[in-house]
Amino acid sequence: MPATIGVIRLAEEYAVKMVDITKTFGAVTANDRVHLELKKGEILSLLGENGSGKTTLMNMLSGIYFPDSGHIFVDGQEVTIASPHDAYTLGIGMVHQHFKLVDVLTAAENIELGLPGKLVVDKKAIGQRIREICDRYGFVVEPEKKVYDMSVSEKQTLEIVKALYRGANVLILDEPTAVLTPQETERLFAVMRNMKADGKSIIIITHKLHEVLEISDRVAVLRKGAYVGDMATAGADTQTLSDMMVGRAVDLNIDRADPENIIRRLELRHLTVKDADGVLRLDDISLDVNGGEILGVAGISGCGQKELLEAIAGLQETEDGSSIKYFPQGAEGPAEELIGQNPRTIADMGIRLAFVPEDRLGMGLVGSMDLADNMMLKSYREGRGAFTDRKPPHKLAESVVEELEVVTPSISTPVRRLSGGNVQKVLVGREIAAQPTVLLSAYAVRGLDINTSYTIYRLLNEQKQAGVAVLYVGEDLDVLLELCDRIAVLCGGRLSGILDARTATKEQVGFMMTNVAGTGREEGKA
Repeated sequence: MPATIGVIRLAEEYAVKMVDITKTFGAVTANDRVHLELKKGEILSLLGENGSGKTTLMNMLSGIYFPDSGHIFVDGQEVTIASPHDAYTLGIGMVHQHFKLVDVLTAAENIELGLPGKLVVDKKAIGQRIREICDRYGFVVEPEKKVYDMSVSEKQTLEIVKALYRGANVLILDEPTAVLTPQETERLFAVMRNMKADGKSIIIITHKLHEVLEISDRVAVLRKGAYVGDMATAGADTQTLSDMMVGRAVDLNIDRADPENIIRRLELRHLTVKDADGVLRLDDISLDVNGGEILGVAGISGCGQKELLEAIAGLQETEDGSSIKYFPQGAEGPAEELIGQNPRTIADMGIRLAFVPEDRLGMGLVGSMDLADNMMLKSYREGRGAFTDRKPPHKLAESVVEELEVVTPSISTPVRRLSGGNVQKVLVGREIAAQPTVLLSAYAVRGLDINTSYTIYRLLNEQKQAGVAVLYVGEDLDVLLELCDRIAVLCGGRLSGILDARTATKEQVGFMMTNVAGTGREEGKA
């Protein structure tokens, strides 16, 4: 259905106005008569807990979903948006959390892909138009660079330029700073301010409240699919926003206890990993992971964090000379070599490794299974004969739903039908409940609302105080500095250094992530 224009007109100070928008998926109401306004030349932050309907609402504005009822107005005129093409025709573009780019094509080819035109593409004209957009707003894009050679920040920039190239006046950014360094975030914010000054309107979905206060003019809040209200950021603070999101007072302090009874659990020496194409992903990494502390891992996405955790968990092959020793009784007792062992063998050795992978549904959970069956994936071998005991996983699923406030119709719901944040809650809850001696956590709070994130931080601290060795890969440097005891910084697969989280600064970690600084390396551990 093409974009259509009705006869109702509203004040043209608004770029977008959504009135009484409702969207249901079966018995679940994702949005319930939501009312949202976006002014011209405004940066609006959209906040809400996981499952509150933020992304669903924006997917309707960008043409991915179609509302069950309600009205959408663009520039004062009522419109129907039935496809992303309709949205682009109306000047609305969305940059998703997971980029929609073709890796083997260049930046220019990705921008031009799908646009109507001649069979022979005028690369010179496309390059000139890209440079004009970049010069106007402060972007840096190399038109002939392949996507697979780009950093995460470059890919995000390309997505934004692609939307602007198609004529977007309204830009929707879903978790745009999730995998950026502080320096990259500042550059993005500078570009956003330039776009605002040029009259563009921007909606940003994020859970980072300090960024909300820094970049946005106004904040709109959804709770359980309903519109709660909005407020100017000039009169807001993180406590006010979090309380508004959750509907009650939220404790925003991470209670980091000093490490006690430190015990050696893992000793990594000269760990080197190459991918299937022979590309070096980890280069001679040496560090220790201790029970009774949280060791954070910081780095730009793709700098070896995933390979580090997978190598420890037995999911990644390593190069000759690599060593990962596990100490069941601490450094004074005998060590077990993990290199060459598969995950099943590691479990049979009595080594309890809980792994929260970066790819939730690809590695962590089975999307077609319900919550109870996904819990049973950890315990099915404990059954006798051909049968498994379904009562414990059923009880565990109920416990995780209650403690982490998982939004689900029932524990019999397939996890693929849950929002991304609720999927993460199920995964983290299951892994922590396994009572590991070593907890490997990759992006445990990615996409989680602030209330649930602080619940996870509390659970991780409880594991630490119980003597568990926690290896925490995170992307929010503020959290890494507040939560962790030490921080190992990776850059390009190498260890830039290990810092004391209590004395390090965000700027120092950010520089080391880009290899600007190389200090902080612990003696004898790198």
